[in-house]
Amino acid sequence: MTMAKLKLGIPKGSLESATIDLFRRAGFNITATSRSYFPAIDDPEIECMLIRAQEMARYVEDGVLDAGLTGRDWIEETEARVHTIADLIYAKQSFGKVRWVLAVPEGSPFRSVHDLQGKIIATELVGATRRYLAANGVTAKVEFSWGATEVKPPELADAIVEVTETGSSLRANKLRIIDTVIESNTQFIANLDSWKDDWKRRKLEDIRMLLEGAINALGKVGLMLNVHKDSLGQVLSVLPALKRPTVSHLSDEDWLAVNTILDESTVRHIIPRLKEAGAQGIVEYPLNKIVM
Repeated sequence: MTMAKLKLGIPKGSLESATIDLFRRAGFNITATSRSYFPAIDDPEIECMLIRAQEMARYVEDGVLDAGLTGRDWIEETEARVHTIADLIYAKQSFGKVRWVLAVPEGSPFRSVHDLQGKIIATELVGATRRYLAANGVTAKVEFSWGATEVKPPELADAIVEVTETGSSLRANKLRIIDTVIESNTQFIANLDSWKDDWKRRKLEDIRMLLEGAINALGKVGLMLNVHKDSLGQVLSVLPALKRPTVSHLSDEDWLAVNTILDESTVRHIIPRLKEAGAQGIVEYPLNKIVM
């Protein structure tokens, strides 16, 4: 009997490394090589394919792929009809959102989108930019940019619409942001017919749960320690728990074990205070997933 397979698109390019790392944290080991567009994955029910994020939604819509990960910006750009399984807030540099911004040269007189009436705007996000201009009542020429968009103003364009996480590249090219066109984050999407298939839907929901659990664990660590029952109150007052610390009895009835989850950035401040409060045997450990 042929094993059922889920065809999954992994975004090639800027999101590739972050996506593969997210899947690793979720429990899936994906091995990609520069010579193949079909990465190996340690789940026999999944077949992976590397696809550019710009094209992902179209291939999912057409059923070439059952599901894939791509930015909300490219779903809106292609106007693809797909089912959004989950918002996954991560990007290539940080696990957050990105912005497509309208930017102009620092020394230009343009202060708002309305100043660009009749001007030239270069961008890779042509469709969304045109819709943004129309919503603001502005008519401008939108030209597709094949790359190096930041260097085009002022000679080749009056303004650009470009994606940014930190704005550092725009500043380095002496560009000034005057508006945000669209915010985007990675979305886990499915083909409409695949989502109706019971087996594929169950598989996709399992993957969603594990991916969200991996994102929830980012920047978090686990902490366990032992404390005498007389010092429990002092120790608990130090801990900023995710919900409530787990407290359990040890073989010695006068001693208790405490387990909790906290932000990794706070550990260096908290551990000395825990020691002062009477904690012993303090152990910090990494977390791959937190499933709510």
